[in-house]
Amino acid sequence: MISIIIPAHNENANLDELLPYLEHLHSPDGFVEVIVALSATSAPYPREIQLKDQFKVIRCAGNGRALQMNEGAENAVGDVLAFLHADVRPPGEFLHNIKEALDNGFEAGFFSYRFNSENKLLKVNASFTGKDGLFTGGGDQCLFIRKKLFKELGKFDPDQVLMEDFEFFKRMKQRGVAYTIIKNDLLVSARKYEQNSYLKINLTNLILVILFRLGTPARRLKGIHDFMLKTNYHKPLHASNE
Repeated sequence: MISIIIPAHNENANLDELLPYLEHLHSPDGFVEVIVALSATSAPYPREIQLKDQFKVIRCAGNGRALQMNEGAENAVGDVLAFLHADVRPPGEFLHNIKEALDNGFEAGFFSYRFNSENKLLKVNASFTGKDGLFTGGGDQCLFIRKKLFKELGKFDPDQVLMEDFEFFKRMKQRGVAYTIIKNDLLVSARKYEQNSYLKINLTNLILVILFRLGTPARRLKGIHDFMLKTNYHKPLHASNE
C-alpha cells in the first residue's frame, strides 16, 4: 500500500482542494493512505472530522518539513511512502505510475512537473524536471520510496531546515539506490514566482544549490533563502490536473 504524506503549515485552502482530489485517485491495490502532517504551530485543519477513514491528520512535535515528513512516515502503515507538497496536484495515474516503477525494479523515484501558469519561462524551467540534473530531487518532484529503505537511509535530517530533500537525495545516490524520474507531470503552484521575480527565484535557487554542494550549514542556507525571497504565500492552487 502507498502512504501519501503531506507536510503542511497553514495550508488549509490548498488542503481543501488537494484532499478531495486525492480521494478520487484510483489505487492499483484498492487502498491508499493519506497523512497530513501539520507543523506544531500551524492552524488546525477544521474539516478533519469530515475526512474519510483513509485520511489522517497528525499534529507534529515541531516545525520543519523534514521533521513533519519523518513523523508522517512513522505514522504510515503503507510499505511505500510518497511525499507530496500541499500546493502540488498529482496526475490521475499517480499511484499506478509508482507501482509500475517499483515493479520494474526501481527502489525510489520522482515525477516531472509543470506549473499552473502559461508563463513561457516557467515552461522552460519545468522542461528540465524530466531529466536527471543539478536540481533533481527537489520536494516539488514528489519523492516516492519504499518505507524500509527510507528508514535504512536514516530518514530526513531534521536539522536540515532547508533543502532537506536534496540532502536525502544525496544519501540515496551515495547508497546507489535505483531511482527513476516518471515523465507524467505533477501540477505545481507558481505562487512563489508570483510573489518574487523569475530572475530572483532562479538566481536564489542556483546560489543555494551551489552553497549546499559546498557544505554550507542548513541554517545559513535558510537565512539566505529568507533574505532573498518573499515567503509569505499560501495561495491555493485552484486548478485541476486532469
